[in-house]
Amino acid sequence: MRLSFPSLFPLLCLTLLFLSLALGLSQPNCETPDQGSTLQVLHVYSPCSPFRPKEPLSWEESVLQMQAKDKARLQFLSSLVARKSVVPIASGRQIVQNPTYIVRAKIGTPAQTMLMAMDTSSDVAWIPCNGCLGCSSTLFNSPASTTYKSLGCQAAQCKQAPKPTCGGGVCSFNLTYGGSSLAANLSQDTITLATDAVPGYSFGCIQKATGGSLPAQGLLGLGRGPLSLLSQTQNLYQSTFSYCLPSFKSLNFSGSLRLGPVGQPKRIKYTPLLKNPRRPSLYFVNLMAVRVGRRVVDVPPGSFTFNPSTGAGTIFDSGTVFTRLVTPAYIAVRDAFRNRVGRNLTVTSLGGFDTCYTVPIAAPTITFMFTGMNVTLPPDNLLIHSTAGSTTCLAMAAAPDNVNSVLNVIANLQQQNHRLLYDVPNSRLGVARELCT
Repeated sequence: MRLSFPSLFPLLCLTLLFLSLALGLSQPNCETPDQGSTLQVLHVYSPCSPFRPKEPLSWEESVLQMQAKDKARLQFLSSLVARKSVVPIASGRQIVQNPTYIVRAKIGTPAQTMLMAMDTSSDVAWIPCNGCLGCSSTLFNSPASTTYKSLGCQAAQCKQAPKPTCGGGVCSFNLTYGGSSLAANLSQDTITLATDAVPGYSFGCIQKATGGSLPAQGLLGLGRGPLSLLSQTQNLYQSTFSYCLPSFKSLNFSGSLRLGPVGQPKRIKYTPLLKNPRRPSLYFVNLMAVRVGRRVVDVPPGSFTFNPSTGAGTIFDSGTVFTRLVTPAYIAVRDAFRNRVGRNLTVTSLGGFDTCYTVPIAAPTITFMFTGMNVTLPPDNLLIHSTAGSTTCLAMAAAPDNVNSVLNVIANLQQQNHRLLYDVPNSRLGVARELCT
C-alpha cells in the first residue's frame, strides 16, 4: 500500500515533535507576548524567570526550602484571619521568593515591565520603587512615568489601604508579608495586563522593605478586597478570573491567568464561595469530607467546619505550596493513605513530611469533597519524588503548631494542571482538570 504525502504529513509532524522533546529542544520562548486578556503564568524557577537559583538545589534542599517558605506563608494567612500582624522568627535557612508563580505586568507610561507574583489571598498590589531601601535591583522608576502620581490622605483609596498613615500629605501604609515587612506610598499609574491597559490603578510604591520573602518585583493581589485587581477592574473583568498552574516538574512550560468572563470553561463544576466578614478577601469554601481511594475518611467532627468568628474553615490559596489540614483531619487522612499504600511498608520522614517511602508505591487517589463538587487528585498532585526516584513523600502536612491551626489550605501543588475559575459575582469557585503544561 502506497501512502501519499498528505497522509504522511501528520506522522512526520509527530515524529519531529518527539525528536525535539527527546533532544531537549522544547525550551520556552521567553519573549512570547501575552494575548488579549490572558497572561502567561511562570513558576519562579522557570528558565524564563530571573528568580531561579543560580546554583541548582538538591532535591532535599528544594523541598526543605519550600517547606520553610510555606511556614512563613501560613503565618501570613494566620495573621489575615486573626487580623493581627505576625512576623515569624526565621530559621537559619533563608526563606526566599514567596509566593511561587509570577505574571508579566507593565507599569507606567512609557511601560516598565515587572514580573509580579500572583496572590489570591492579597488585595493591594505593590512594587519596589526608585529609592527603596532593602529592595531588589529591579525597581519601578516612577519619575520616568508621565502617568504616575502619589495619592494624598484625602483620597478615598487611602481609607481602603492596610493601616494607612499620613505624612507630608502622602498616603502611606505598612504591612507584613510572610517573614517580611514593607512600607509603601499609595500611588496610581497605568497598569497593562496582556493587551488591556488600566489607567489610574492604585498600588503601593515600596519605599522600604525588610526580610527575604517579599516577591522581588512586586505582587498582584487577586483577593476580594477593595484595592484588589478584581475590585479596581470590575467594569473590565466583571470580578472574574481563572488560572492554570504549570507543574513543578515542567518548568519549561507556562500556565495562564485568564481575566474576565470571556473564554472561561463552560463545562466545569462549582462550589459556593463563603463570606467571612473578618477577612472577606480570602476564598473560603465548604470542604465536607475527604476520600482516600473509594473510602471516605472518618475525620473528627468540626475539622472542616466554617466559623467566621474563629477564622476556621477551608480556603484555596495560590501562594502556599503544600496543602495543610488541621491536625486531627490530617492524621486521619494520612493514616488512611498509609493503610492503602501498605501497612507493612517502612515509613520515613523528610522535614515536615511524615509519610515518605524509599520503595516504589502504588498510591491511591485522594478526593476533596466540597459542596456541589468533588476534586479527585491523581498521584502527580499528591506525591513528590526525589530526582533519583529513591524517595517518595505524600505532599501534604498538618498545620504547624505555631500558626492558626483552625485553617485548612488547598495549596498550589494540589491545584497544578487544573483550571480554577473564580466567579465572584455569582459567589462560586469552579475546578476542572486541564493539562496546562
